[in-house]
Amino acid sequence: MTVQIDPTSLAVIKGRLEQIADEMDATLFRSAFNPIIAEARDASHGLYHPSTGETLIQGKNGLPIFVGTMAFAVKHLINHLKQNHLTIRAGDVYLFNDPYEGGTHLSDFKLIRPYFKDNKIFCFIASVAHWHDVGGNVPGNYNPAATESHQEAILVPPVLLIDRGVMNLDIVHILQANSRLPVSLLGDLKAQIGALELGNNRMNELLRDFESPVVWQICQHLKTVAEQMMRAHVSRLPDGCYSADDWLDNDGTNDDPLKVAVDLTIHGSKLVLDFSRTAAQCSGPVNVSRSTTIAACYVGLKHLFKDVPANSGVLSAIEFIIPENSLLAATAPKPVGGYTETILRIIDVIFVSMSKADPSIVNGCAYGTINALSLSGYKASGERWVMFSFFGGGHGGHPEGDGLNHGNAPISMATIPPLEILEAAYPIYFSEWALRPNSGGEGRYRGGLGAIYEIVLREKDADVFLFGDRSRWGPPGVCGGEEGMVNFFAYEHNGKMVSPPLGSKAIDIKLRRGQRVRLETPGGGGYGDSALRSERDIANDNLQGYVSSPLIVPTEDT
Repeated sequence: MTVQIDPTSLAVIKGRLEQIADEMDATLFRSAFNPIIAEARDASHGLYHPSTGETLIQGKNGLPIFVGTMAFAVKHLINHLKQNHLTIRAGDVYLFNDPYEGGTHLSDFKLIRPYFKDNKIFCFIASVAHWHDVGGNVPGNYNPAATESHQEAILVPPVLLIDRGVMNLDIVHILQANSRLPVSLLGDLKAQIGALELGNNRMNELLRDFESPVVWQICQHLKTVAEQMMRAHVSRLPDGCYSADDWLDNDGTNDDPLKVAVDLTIHGSKLVLDFSRTAAQCSGPVNVSRSTTIAACYVGLKHLFKDVPANSGVLSAIEFIIPENSLLAATAPKPVGGYTETILRIIDVIFVSMSKADPSIVNGCAYGTINALSLSGYKASGERWVMFSFFGGGHGGHPEGDGLNHGNAPISMATIPPLEILEAAYPIYFSEWALRPNSGGEGRYRGGLGAIYEIVLREKDADVFLFGDRSRWGPPGVCGGEEGMVNFFAYEHNGKMVSPPLGSKAIDIKLRRGQRVRLETPGGGGYGDSALRSERDIANDNLQGYVSSPLIVPTEDT
């Protein structure tokens, strides 16, 4: 049934729907136990189509990468229910973390709950969040040496966690038994359940105030608008094929580079992203599933076309060519724990290829690695501790100015956990936390600076693991801009600072009290020819200590 939509109802209901997702985000961030959710906001919530799983609405403060992957996750649950002749009821909550069907990696747990109206599923309400530790060989689950997913974490297929409002404690006990941090796991799980409950209550309130056909029609209208806007943006670009290649340092098990390449074709309002020239799936954990690749493309394009609404309509306007069994369409049990490094490279090649079509909408590439660092050990009391965190770097220069210094990865709205939180939670302290001079790529507009982090252990001993990249190829600039400085990692051993053989990937480093690890993260790529940089900007770079070349005093106001 088609319902007439007046502008006022459209604005109010759109705002109410977005507020529901935003409130779920806020509820989880405030109640989660682990700082990766509570401080870094590695989570997301949304409303999804009852039969296709497509994204209807997503919160603004969670990870954009989950927009695409959660649609696949909800669809996977719908298929699971059909194939097994299962009936989902009001109050049910399903839980799973399958990265091949729902995207991302095994640390990201999806909780999905149906919302019923008039005895029919109106939509699915879903929550996804990064749990601190769910088994595997490495505390924190970022295992750079994994050769199969079983070495990364426990894999849970769709299971009925809550049956019509009653929790299945057996499932909870299995999950806790497979975690080094069972209390944190339980706290995060309950926080996600609470967020879903809030979403259900807010939907009740919305559908008391507005008739369900009107709300549904607006959801469909927003998808149509997103697709139309995306096609309009594409149609304004010049027709042609624009290509870009980039590289991952290695896969963590073999020291060979891996190509990520795209051929971006524009023909009228049609956009094709062809990844056929990308490397095959590999032994190590930098593989990603097809759904994750599509989600990464969504994020990259949303950076370029910022005004398009965040829903599945964006993806309706794009054709994807992703060969089976490639690095970007890996199958089980290929390891996928370091998916973050690969999707950042996907975004980078989209930026570089699009810069050849329209330089006015792109920026240089960001630092391109999350540097997932884990330290773990035992306190004097015998209590286990696991510090897992990721770290920031420089963003690319853009048509209007220099890149952001010390930002977070462009796959998310996450924030870098404050050092005060990390120092309070774990037996470590930061002896240095600073901008990294000279790390931004040169250009008319300079890439933003990376950062320096030096961490000293306060406990007796600890094991250290790092999963990063960009230690060989810096983040590319665009339109003549230079690449940013490469990643650097070192740890103290026998009185000397030592770097691991694979650059930014390392396992089983032993640290003793008073010893340190050091990260120097990449800067962003530059934008435009550095010969066109103004003398005033050059002088300011030197004055602020962003670069270490001699001070140049401007002779005129440029």
